Amino acid sequence: MGMKTIRIAAAILPFLFAAGAARADVKSSAPGGFEVTETVAIKAPAKRVYAALGKIGKWWSSKHTVTGNAANMFLDLGIKGCFCEKGPDGVQRQHMTVVDVAPEKQVRLRGGLGPLQAMGIEGALTWTIKPTDGGVSFTQAYNVGGYAPGGLDMIAPHVDEVLHEQLTRFKSFVETGSPENQTK
Repeated sequence: MGMKTIRIAAAILPFLFAAGAARADVKSSAPGGFEVTETVAIKAPAKRVYAALGKIGKWWSSKHTVTGNAANMFLDLGIKGCFCEKGPDGVQRQHMTVVDVAPEKQVRLRGGLGPLQAMGIEGALTWTIKPTDGGVSFTQAYNVGGYAPGGLDMIAPHVDEVLHEQLTRFKSFVETGSPENQTK
């Protein structure tokens, strides 16, 4: 390993351990990009699942926010809608922008989540809702491409873990009204 790779790995390792072991949902990865995808069954009608997306401040994890409080986050489900955070002392961040909406079917956002904003990347996060017997099949897919020192493939497992956590919290929120998993 070169010194550059070692420095990048040293910077990323604390995040990996804080988030837990990497998940196996990294569909593909390379130095220039990655795709993480996960599908869950949610026991709720498509209308309720779609509406819950717009309540992101109630289900997103506070540990993955700028302000430390998910209640400061909001998502406008219209075109050019903001997935944003507004907190005390004038703190404001646009995490992503809504670029595609098919109510109760699909929402697509563009941008870089978290530390990806500081890199030369572009990402597309797509939430797809498909009715099934007893609820919906809900797929979360995040495709990222661009430049990051050391390669984007090195951070794909961390992004996957963070998105898995959000998806787990979302499913629980839709099904129970609480983002905390009730079956622990």
